[in-house]
Amino acid sequence: MATRLVQINMKARDDAALGGFWAEVLGWGVSSEEPGVTNLEPEGFVYPDPVAVCIDLVASPEPKTVKNRVHVDLATTSAAHQAEVVARLRGLGATPADVGQGDVAWTVMADPEGNEFCVLDPRPRYRDTGPIAAVVVDCADPRAMARFWGEAMDWTVHEVADEIAVLRSAKGVGPYLEFLRTPDVKTGWNRVHLDVRPYPGDDLEAEAARLRTLGATAVDLGRSDLPWKVLTDPEGNEFCLLTPR
Repeated sequence: MATRLVQINMKARDDAALGGFWAEVLGWGVSSEEPGVTNLEPEGFVYPDPVAVCIDLVASPEPKTVKNRVHVDLATTSAAHQAEVVARLRGLGATPADVGQGDVAWTVMADPEGNEFCVLDPRPRYRDTGPIAAVVVDCADPRAMARFWGEAMDWTVHEVADEIAVLRSAKGVGPYLEFLRTPDVKTGWNRVHLDVRPYPGDDLEAEAARLRTLGATAVDLGRSDLPWKVLTDPEGNEFCLLTPR
């Protein structure tokens, strides 16, 4: 058994408006499975496919109060393209953000609800990822996170170091998943989290049990009607284990 990263879940005060922003950013289509949920994926995409990690925006009245521990990095192909992307996103409502990055080659921005993201300088690693170069997770120990997520998913571990760990779908397509060492301490629920899904024919309960043996912890939301499981990774980051598909 194994899982794979299929989407990120982002809380939003206005899921439709924020979804419209991100659809313009990525050039993706917009749909809604139910009120209060906005789904983004590439046009013509057949879900799930590792060529893209989709985005689900879910309405939540809770305000954003701290820097997100999960964010996306956007790919660019040249310095001119990076400047064009930054200018276009500012026109869509994004704003410059200071998270203590100092003088760096990439540009840190925030979407209209304050969610941080980066527009990267051109890098060979991300030449074939699509618009999202990487999904980035802040952590205290990238090596430990690589051990857990490398076993939790069937993605390939590309790099492990003290400061960063990098994974990507074993099919060699789509964005990377990166765990970046930061000094920040996790406080409260993550406003953005990962959603992973087992394969067709796998058993959800058995997969949840396997993840717990790897170091995940089950989260009790006090609801028995949810078809998915909520867990935390070894550093307390929430993630959802969706039904096999």
